[in-house]
Amino acid sequence: MNEAPVDPMNDTTTDTMKGPQRVSTGYVPHVHQRAIHARLARFSVLVCHRRFGKTVLAVNTLIDAALRCARPNGRFAYCAPYLKQAKQIAWLYLQQYALHIPGTRKNESELWIQFPSGTRITLYGADNADAMRGLYFDGLVMDEVADFKPLVWEEILRPALADRKGWALFIGTPKGMNQFHELYQHALADPGWYAGLYRADETDLPWLDDAELALARDTMSDNSYRQEFLCDFAASMDNVLITIDMVSAAAKRRYHAQDYEKAPKVIGVDVARFGDDRSVIQKRQGLVAFEPVVLQDIDNMELAGRVAYEINRWHPDAVFVDAGRGEGVIDRLRQLNHTVVEVNFGGRPSSPRYADKRSEMWDHAAAWFRAGGAIPNNPELKSDLCGPTYSMKAGDRMALEPKDAIKARGLRSPDLGDAFALTFAFPVAPRSRRGAADHAGSVTHDYDPHEEAA
Repeated sequence: MNEAPVDPMNDTTTDTMKGPQRVSTGYVPHVHQRAIHARLARFSVLVCHRRFGKTVLAVNTLIDAALRCARPNGRFAYCAPYLKQAKQIAWLYLQQYALHIPGTRKNESELWIQFPSGTRITLYGADNADAMRGLYFDGLVMDEVADFKPLVWEEILRPALADRKGWALFIGTPKGMNQFHELYQHALADPGWYAGLYRADETDLPWLDDAELALARDTMSDNSYRQEFLCDFAASMDNVLITIDMVSAAAKRRYHAQDYEKAPKVIGVDVARFGDDRSVIQKRQGLVAFEPVVLQDIDNMELAGRVAYEINRWHPDAVFVDAGRGEGVIDRLRQLNHTVVEVNFGGRPSSPRYADKRSEMWDHAAAWFRAGGAIPNNPELKSDLCGPTYSMKAGDRMALEPKDAIKARGLRSPDLGDAFALTFAFPVAPRSRRGAADHAGSVTHDYDPHEEAA
Protein backbone atom coordinates (compact mmCIF):
# COMPACT_ATOMS: atom_id res chain seq x y z
CA MET A 1 0.00 0.00 0.00
CA ASN A 2 1.62 3.22 -1.14
CA GLU A 3 -0.72 5.76 0.37
CA ALA A 4 -2.39 6.44 3.67
CA PRO A 5 -5.31 4.20 4.64
CA VAL A 6 -8.68 5.39 3.43
CA ASP A 7 -11.94 5.77 5.29
CA PRO A 8 -13.30 2.30 6.18
CA MET A 9 -16.64 3.54 7.56
CA ASN A 10 -19.09 0.69 8.05
CA ASP A 11 -18.75 -1.15 4.75
CA THR A 12 -15.56 -2.51 3.29
CA THR A 13 -14.87 -3.90 -0.16
CA THR A 14 -12.95 -7.19 -0.41
CA ASP A 15 -11.83 -9.25 -3.38
CA THR A 16 -12.83 -12.91 -3.49
CA MET A 17 -12.92 -15.60 -6.18
CA LYS A 18 -16.30 -14.21 -7.20
CA GLY A 19 -14.99 -10.66 -7.55
CA PRO A 20 -15.37 -7.61 -5.31
CA GLN A 21 -17.93 -7.90 -2.51
CA ARG A 22 -19.15 -5.33 -0.03
CA VAL A 23 -19.41 -6.56 3.54
CA SER A 24 -20.20 -4.95 6.87
CA THR A 25 -17.62 -5.23 9.64
CA GLY A 26 -19.99 -3.73 12.18
CA TYR A 27 -17.82 -0.66 12.69
CA VAL A 28 -19.78 2.59 12.95
CA PRO A 29 -17.31 5.47 13.51
CA HIS A 30 -18.39 8.46 15.52
CA VAL A 31 -18.07 11.92 14.00
CA HIS A 32 -14.47 12.49 15.09
CA GLN A 33 -13.32 9.04 13.99
CA ARG A 34 -14.96 9.65 10.61
CA ALA A 35 -13.07 12.94 10.23
CA ILE A 36 -9.78 11.27 11.14
CA HIS A 37 -10.24 8.50 8.56
CA ALA A 38 -10.67 11.17 5.90
CA ARG A 39 -7.46 13.00 6.92
CA LEU A 40 -4.94 10.27 7.61
CA ALA A 41 -1.61 10.65 5.84
CA ARG A 42 1.19 8.19 5.30
CA PHE A 43 2.47 9.15 8.76
CA SER A 44 -0.13 10.27 11.30
CA VAL A 45 -0.03 11.06 15.02
CA LEU A 46 -3.23 11.00 17.07
CA VAL A 47 -3.23 12.35 20.63
CA CYS A 48 -6.54 11.26 22.12
CA HIS A 49 -8.22 11.44 25.51
CA ARG A 50 -9.21 8.29 27.35
CA ARG A 51 -12.34 6.55 26.02
CA PHE A 52 -12.09 8.31 22.68
CA GLY A 53 -12.08 5.04 20.76
CA LYS A 54 -8.58 5.26 19.32
CA THR A 55 -7.94 1.50 19.47
CA VAL A 56 -11.18 0.72 17.63
CA LEU A 57 -10.25 3.36 15.04
CA ALA A 58 -6.75 1.92 14.64
CA VAL A 59 -7.91 -1.69 14.33
CA ASN A 60 -10.46 -0.80 11.66
CA THR A 61 -7.88 1.29 9.80
CA LEU A 62 -5.69 -1.82 9.66
CA ILE A 63 -8.57 -4.04 8.53
CA ASP A 64 -9.61 -1.69 5.76
CA ALA A 65 -6.05 -1.24 4.52
CA ALA A 66 -5.42 -4.99 4.61
CA LEU A 67 -8.55 -5.71 2.56
CA ARG A 68 -7.61 -3.08 -0.01
CA CYS A 69 -3.98 -4.18 -0.25
CA ALA A 70 -3.19 -5.25 -3.82
CA ARG A 71 0.36 -6.42 -3.08
CA PRO A 72 1.06 -10.13 -2.65
CA ASN A 73 1.52 -11.32 0.94
CA GLY A 74 0.43 -8.05 2.47
CA ARG A 75 1.59 -7.60 6.04
CA PHE A 76 0.20 -5.20 8.64
CA ALA A 77 0.97 -4.85 12.33
CA TYR A 78 -0.47 -3.55 15.56
CA CYS A 79 2.30 -2.92 18.08
CA ALA A 80 1.85 -2.07 21.77
CA PRO A 81 4.52 -1.60 24.44
CA TYR A 82 4.02 -5.22 25.56
CA LEU A 83 2.66 -8.22 23.66
CA LYS A 84 0.35 -9.08 26.56
CA GLN A 85 -0.95 -5.52 26.44
CA ALA A 86 -1.54 -5.76 22.68
CA LYS A 87 -3.56 -8.93 23.20
CA GLN A 88 -5.62 -7.42 26.00
CA ILE A 89 -6.33 -4.18 24.16
CA ALA A 90 -6.62 -5.06 20.48
CA TRP A 91 -7.11 -8.80 19.95
CA LEU A 92 -10.83 -8.88 20.81
CA TYR A 93 -11.50 -5.82 18.65
CA LEU A 94 -9.55 -7.32 15.77
CA GLN A 95 -11.58 -10.52 15.90
CA GLN A 96 -14.85 -8.67 16.45
CA TYR A 97 -14.52 -6.69 13.22
CA ALA A 98 -12.30 -8.85 10.98
CA LEU A 99 -14.15 -12.14 11.37
CA HIS A 100 -17.18 -10.59 9.68
CA ILE A 101 -15.21 -10.98 6.45
CA PRO A 102 -16.01 -14.33 4.77
CA GLY A 103 -13.03 -16.66 4.56
CA THR A 104 -11.04 -14.88 7.28
CA ARG A 105 -9.20 -17.07 9.76
CA LYS A 106 -7.23 -16.45 12.96
CA ASN A 107 -4.25 -17.92 14.82
CA GLU A 108 -4.76 -17.54 18.56
CA SER A 109 -1.24 -18.52 19.57
CA GLU A 110 0.57 -16.29 17.08
CA LEU A 111 -2.03 -13.51 17.27
CA TRP A 112 -2.68 -12.98 13.59
CA ILE A 113 -5.73 -12.59 11.39
CA GLN A 114 -5.47 -13.70 7.75
CA PHE A 115 -7.86 -12.62 5.02
CA PRO A 116 -8.77 -14.65 1.91
CA SER A 117 -6.14 -12.80 -0.15
CA GLY A 118 -3.38 -14.02 2.19
CA THR A 119 -2.87 -10.58 3.75
CA ARG A 120 -2.27 -10.69 7.51
CA ILE A 121 -2.60 -8.40 10.50
CA THR A 122 -0.35 -9.48 13.39
CA LEU A 123 -0.06 -8.22 16.97
CA TYR A 124 3.41 -7.46 18.35
CA GLY A 125 4.95 -6.16 21.55
CA ALA A 126 7.75 -3.61 21.67
CA ASP A 127 9.14 -5.50 24.67
CA ASN A 128 10.41 -8.07 22.14
CA ALA A 129 11.24 -5.65 19.34
CA ASP A 130 13.96 -7.88 17.92
CA ALA A 131 11.22 -10.28 16.79
CA MET A 132 10.27 -7.63 14.20
CA ARG A 133 13.76 -7.12 12.80
CA GLY A 134 13.99 -8.06 9.15
CA LEU A 135 10.22 -8.00 8.59
CA TYR A 136 8.38 -5.76 6.16
CA PHE A 137 5.08 -3.98 6.71
CA ASP A 138 2.59 -2.33 4.38
CA GLY A 139 1.16 -0.46 7.34
CA LEU A 140 1.36 -0.47 11.12
CA VAL A 141 -0.13 1.05 14.25
CA MET A 142 2.02 1.99 17.24
CA ASP A 143 -0.20 2.26 20.33
CA GLU A 144 0.94 4.19 23.46
CA VAL A 145 4.23 4.97 21.75
CA ALA A 146 5.25 7.03 24.80
CA ASP A 147 6.20 3.71 26.42
CA PHE A 148 8.37 2.56 23.49
CA LYS A 149 12.12 2.89 23.50
CA PRO A 150 13.06 5.32 20.68
CA LEU A 151 15.13 2.69 18.86
CA VAL A 152 12.01 0.57 18.20
CA TRP A 153 10.69 3.11 15.71
CA GLU A 154 13.99 4.46 14.46
CA GLU A 155 15.96 1.23 14.03
CA ILE A 156 13.31 -1.46 13.54
CA LEU A 157 9.86 -0.31 12.45
CA ARG A 158 10.71 2.66 10.22
CA PRO A 159 13.13 0.55 8.11
CA ALA A 160 10.43 -2.16 7.88
CA LEU A 161 8.19 0.30 5.99
CA ALA A 162 10.80 1.40 3.48
CA ASP A 163 10.72 -1.13 0.64
CA ARG A 164 6.91 -1.21 0.32
CA LYS A 165 6.40 2.46 1.19
CA GLY A 166 4.26 1.47 4.15
CA TRP A 167 2.33 3.83 6.41
CA ALA A 168 2.39 4.31 10.18
CA LEU A 169 -0.25 5.53 12.63
CA PHE A 170 0.91 6.59 16.11
CA ILE A 171 -1.81 6.72 18.77
CA GLY A 172 -1.73 7.42 22.48
CA THR A 173 -2.45 9.62 25.46
CA PRO A 174 0.24 12.02 26.76
CA LYS A 175 2.70 10.80 29.38
CA GLY A 176 5.05 13.74 29.71
CA MET A 177 7.69 15.01 27.32
CA ASN A 178 8.92 11.98 25.40
CA GLN A 179 9.11 10.44 21.95
CA PHE A 180 5.33 10.63 21.47
CA HIS A 181 5.40 14.37 22.15
CA GLU A 182 8.35 14.71 19.76
CA LEU A 183 6.47 12.83 17.03
CA TYR A 184 3.40 15.01 17.55
CA GLN A 185 5.47 18.17 17.28
CA HIS A 186 7.10 16.83 14.13
CA ALA A 187 3.70 16.02 12.62
CA LEU A 188 2.51 19.55 13.36
CA ALA A 189 5.52 21.01 11.56
CA ASP A 190 5.64 18.63 8.58
CA PRO A 191 2.91 19.22 5.97
CA GLY A 192 3.35 15.63 4.77
CA TRP A 193 2.21 14.28 8.15
CA TYR A 194 -1.16 14.47 9.88
CA ALA A 195 -1.43 15.52 13.53
CA GLY A 196 -4.64 15.41 15.54
CA LEU A 197 -5.29 16.23 19.20
CA TYR A 198 -8.66 15.43 20.75
CA ARG A 199 -9.51 16.69 24.26
CA ALA A 200 -12.52 15.37 26.16
CA ASP A 201 -13.93 18.87 26.66
CA GLU A 202 -13.96 19.39 22.88
CA THR A 203 -15.17 16.05 21.46
CA ASP A 204 -18.62 16.06 23.15
CA LEU A 205 -18.97 12.26 23.07
CA PRO A 206 -22.23 11.02 24.61
CA TRP A 207 -20.57 8.56 27.01
CA LEU A 208 -18.35 11.37 28.34
CA ASP A 209 -20.92 14.08 28.98
CA ASP A 210 -20.35 17.12 31.18
CA ALA A 211 -21.56 15.33 34.30
CA GLU A 212 -19.16 12.41 33.81
CA LEU A 213 -16.22 14.72 33.13
CA ALA A 214 -17.07 16.77 36.22
CA LEU A 215 -17.13 13.59 38.30
CA ALA A 216 -13.79 12.53 36.84
CA ARG A 217 -12.28 15.92 37.64
CA ASP A 218 -13.55 15.71 41.23
CA THR A 219 -12.17 12.20 41.82
CA MET A 220 -8.82 12.54 40.03
CA SER A 221 -5.81 14.71 40.75
CA ASP A 222 -5.57 17.83 38.62
CA ASN A 223 -2.46 16.49 36.88
CA SER A 224 -4.08 13.14 36.10
CA TYR A 225 -7.21 14.76 34.75
CA ARG A 226 -5.24 17.17 32.57
CA GLN A 227 -3.13 14.33 31.20
CA GLU A 228 -5.83 11.71 30.64
CA PHE A 229 -8.73 13.85 29.48
CA LEU A 230 -7.25 17.19 28.36
CA CYS A 231 -4.20 15.69 26.61
CA ASP A 232 -1.72 17.95 28.41
CA PHE A 233 1.79 16.60 27.78
CA ALA A 234 3.27 18.56 30.70
CA ALA A 235 0.57 17.70 33.23
CA SER A 236 2.26 14.67 34.78
CA MET A 237 5.43 16.57 35.64
CA ASP A 238 5.21 19.34 38.21
CA ASN A 239 8.98 19.75 38.25
CA VAL A 240 9.60 20.54 34.59
CA LEU A 241 11.90 23.58 34.54
CA ILE A 242 10.81 24.95 31.16
CA THR A 243 7.17 24.09 30.49
CA ILE A 244 5.50 23.43 27.16
CA ASP A 245 3.42 26.61 27.65
CA MET A 246 6.60 28.69 27.95
CA VAL A 247 8.11 27.07 24.86
CA SER A 248 4.94 27.31 22.78
CA ALA A 249 4.58 31.00 23.60
CA ALA A 250 8.24 31.62 22.71
CA ALA A 251 7.83 29.89 19.34
CA LYS A 252 5.03 32.32 18.45
CA ARG A 253 6.91 35.51 19.36
CA ARG A 254 8.48 37.65 16.68
CA TYR A 255 10.95 40.52 17.03
CA HIS A 256 12.33 42.98 14.50
CA ALA A 257 16.09 43.30 14.10
CA GLN A 258 16.09 46.74 15.71
CA ASP A 259 14.62 45.17 18.87
CA TYR A 260 17.77 43.15 19.58
CA GLU A 261 20.57 44.58 17.42
CA LYS A 262 22.40 46.12 20.40
CA ALA A 263 22.36 42.88 22.40
CA PRO A 264 25.47 40.65 22.41
CA LYS A 265 25.73 37.80 19.94
CA VAL A 266 26.38 34.49 21.70
CA ILE A 267 27.06 30.97 20.38
CA GLY A 268 26.67 27.78 22.40
CA VAL A 269 28.26 24.54 21.16
CA ASP A 270 27.22 21.18 22.61
CA VAL A 271 29.54 18.34 21.55
CA ALA A 272 28.13 14.82 21.06
CA ARG A 273 29.08 12.29 23.73
CA PHE A 274 27.82 9.01 22.25
CA GLY A 275 26.70 7.57 18.92
CA ASP A 276 23.07 8.64 19.08
CA ASP A 277 23.84 12.10 20.49
CA ARG A 278 24.06 15.15 18.27
CA SER A 279 26.50 18.05 18.12
CA VAL A 280 24.66 21.34 18.07
CA ILE A 281 25.59 24.97 17.34
CA GLN A 282 23.09 27.45 18.77
CA LYS A 283 23.13 31.20 18.11
CA ARG A 284 21.30 33.73 20.28
CA GLN A 285 21.15 37.52 20.36
CA GLY A 286 19.27 39.05 23.28
CA LEU A 287 15.71 37.76 23.37
CA VAL A 288 16.00 36.00 20.01
CA ALA A 289 17.34 32.48 19.46
CA PHE A 290 18.03 31.38 15.89
CA GLU A 291 17.62 28.04 14.13
CA PRO A 292 20.12 25.54 15.60
CA VAL A 293 22.68 23.77 13.45
CA VAL A 294 22.37 20.05 14.24
CA LEU A 295 25.17 17.70 13.21
CA GLN A 296 25.41 13.93 13.63
CA ASP A 297 28.22 11.48 12.89
CA ILE A 298 30.79 14.27 12.75
CA ASP A 299 34.24 14.24 14.36
CA ASN A 300 35.71 17.06 16.44
CA MET A 301 37.82 18.49 13.64
CA GLU A 302 34.83 18.74 11.32
CA LEU A 303 32.76 20.27 14.10
CA ALA A 304 35.50 22.83 14.85
CA GLY A 305 35.52 23.76 11.17
CA ARG A 306 31.77 24.30 11.17
CA VAL A 307 31.93 26.40 14.35
CA ALA A 308 34.76 28.48 12.81
CA TYR A 309 32.58 29.06 9.76
CA GLU A 310 29.72 30.33 11.96
CA ILE A 311 32.13 32.58 13.89
CA ASN A 312 33.55 34.12 10.72
CA ARG A 313 30.09 34.63 9.26
CA TRP A 314 28.26 35.93 12.34
CA HIS A 315 31.01 37.62 14.43
CA PRO A 316 29.73 36.62 17.89
CA ASP A 317 30.76 38.40 21.09
CA ALA A 318 31.14 35.13 23.00
CA VAL A 319 31.43 31.44 22.13
CA PHE A 320 30.79 28.89 24.89
CA VAL A 321 31.79 25.28 24.18
CA ASP A 322 30.92 22.16 26.16
CA ALA A 323 34.19 20.95 27.68
CA GLY A 324 32.91 17.43 28.44
CA ARG A 325 33.73 16.03 25.01
CA GLY A 326 34.82 19.21 23.32
CA GLU A 327 38.50 19.41 24.18
CA GLY A 328 39.51 18.78 20.59
CA VAL A 329 37.03 21.33 19.30
CA ILE A 330 38.25 23.95 21.77
CA ASP A 331 41.93 23.32 20.99
CA ARG A 332 41.36 23.49 17.24
CA LEU A 333 39.38 26.73 17.44
CA ARG A 334 42.12 28.32 19.51
CA GLN A 335 44.69 27.16 16.96
CA LEU A 336 42.62 29.08 14.43
CA ASN A 337 42.91 32.19 16.67
CA HIS A 338 39.30 32.16 17.79
CA THR A 339 38.48 33.11 21.36
CA VAL A 340 36.26 30.49 22.95
CA VAL A 341 35.28 29.76 26.55
CA GLU A 342 35.18 26.15 27.71
CA VAL A 343 32.29 25.28 29.99
CA ASN A 344 32.22 22.25 32.26
CA PHE A 345 28.61 21.21 32.77
CA GLY A 346 29.46 19.49 36.03
CA GLY A 347 31.69 22.32 37.20
CA ARG A 348 31.22 24.88 39.91
CA PRO A 349 28.36 27.32 39.31
CA SER A 350 28.70 31.08 39.70
CA SER A 351 25.95 31.05 42.33
CA PRO A 352 25.72 28.69 45.34
CA ARG A 353 22.00 28.29 44.60
CA TYR A 354 22.81 25.59 42.03
CA ALA A 355 24.24 22.08 42.24
CA ASP A 356 26.39 22.53 39.13
CA LYS A 357 27.00 24.76 36.14
CA ARG A 358 24.51 22.98 33.88
CA SER A 359 21.68 23.57 36.37
CA GLU A 360 22.59 27.24 36.57
CA MET A 361 22.62 27.70 32.79
CA TRP A 362 19.25 26.02 32.35
CA ASP A 363 17.68 28.10 35.11
CA HIS A 364 18.97 31.27 33.44
CA ALA A 365 17.44 30.00 30.20
CA ALA A 366 14.10 29.57 32.01
CA ALA A 367 14.36 33.20 33.19
CA TRP A 368 14.96 34.22 29.57
CA PHE A 369 11.71 32.54 28.51
CA ARG A 370 9.81 34.33 31.27
CA ALA A 371 11.35 37.61 30.10
CA GLY A 372 9.86 37.15 26.61
CA GLY A 373 12.41 35.12 24.67
CA ALA A 374 11.62 33.96 21.13
CA ILE A 375 12.73 30.65 19.58
CA PRO A 376 12.28 29.11 16.13
CA ASN A 377 9.35 26.73 15.73
CA ASN A 378 11.70 23.73 15.74
CA PRO A 379 10.04 20.53 17.09
CA GLU A 380 13.30 18.99 18.28
CA LEU A 381 14.38 22.14 20.07
CA LYS A 382 11.00 22.50 21.74
CA SER A 383 11.00 18.88 22.88
CA ASP A 384 14.53 19.13 24.26
CA LEU A 385 13.74 22.27 26.21
CA CYS A 386 10.66 20.72 27.84
CA GLY A 387 12.35 17.45 28.69
CA PRO A 388 14.48 17.94 31.82
CA THR A 389 13.00 18.04 35.30
CA TYR A 390 14.67 19.49 38.36
CA SER A 391 14.98 18.69 42.07
CA MET A 392 16.24 20.48 45.15
CA LYS A 393 19.37 19.17 46.83
CA ALA A 394 20.77 19.81 50.30
CA GLY A 395 21.21 23.49 50.99
CA ASP A 396 18.30 24.38 48.66
CA ARG A 397 20.48 23.94 45.60
CA MET A 398 18.61 23.39 42.36
CA ALA A 399 19.77 20.35 40.34
CA LEU A 400 18.73 19.67 36.75
CA GLU A 401 17.94 16.10 35.75
CA PRO A 402 21.07 14.42 34.28
CA LYS A 403 21.19 13.45 30.61
CA ASP A 404 21.41 9.74 31.41
CA ALA A 405 18.26 9.92 33.53
CA ILE A 406 16.43 11.74 30.75
CA LYS A 407 17.41 9.06 28.23
CA ALA A 408 16.35 6.34 30.68
CA ARG A 409 12.83 7.83 30.53
CA GLY A 410 12.75 7.17 26.80
CA LEU A 411 13.60 10.72 25.70
CA ARG A 412 16.45 11.74 23.46
CA SER A 413 19.53 13.32 24.94
CA PRO A 414 18.57 17.04 25.08
CA ASP A 415 21.50 18.13 22.93
CA LEU A 416 19.65 21.07 21.37
CA GLY A 417 18.53 22.19 24.79
CA ASP A 418 22.06 21.98 26.20
CA ALA A 419 23.48 24.01 23.30
CA PHE A 420 20.81 26.63 23.95
CA ALA A 421 21.58 26.65 27.69
CA LEU A 422 25.27 27.17 26.91
CA THR A 423 24.46 30.61 25.55
CA PHE A 424 23.76 31.55 29.19
CA ALA A 425 27.04 30.18 30.58
CA PHE A 426 28.28 33.62 31.59
CA PRO A 427 26.80 37.11 31.20
CA VAL A 428 28.13 39.05 28.23
CA ALA A 429 28.10 42.84 28.31
CA PRO A 430 25.51 44.48 26.05
CA ARG A 431 27.03 46.08 22.96
CA SER A 432 25.75 49.49 23.94
CA ARG A 433 28.00 49.34 27.02
CA ARG A 434 31.05 47.88 25.32
CA GLY A 435 33.66 50.29 24.02
CA ALA A 436 37.12 49.33 22.86
CA ALA A 437 38.20 45.75 22.34
CA ASP A 438 39.89 45.60 25.72
CA HIS A 439 36.50 46.00 27.38
CA ALA A 440 34.89 43.17 25.43
CA GLY A 441 35.13 40.74 28.32
CA SER A 442 33.41 42.85 30.96
CA VAL A 443 30.29 41.28 32.43
CA THR A 444 27.55 42.01 34.91
CA HIS A 445 27.26 39.94 38.07
CA ASP A 446 23.74 38.68 37.44
CA TYR A 447 22.01 37.67 34.23
CA ASP A 448 19.29 40.14 33.34
CA PRO A 449 17.52 39.26 30.09
CA HIS A 450 15.88 42.70 29.91
CA GLU A 451 19.25 44.44 30.18
CA GLU A 452 20.88 42.12 27.66
CA ALA A 453 18.20 42.88 25.08
CA ALA A 454 18.22 46.60 25.70
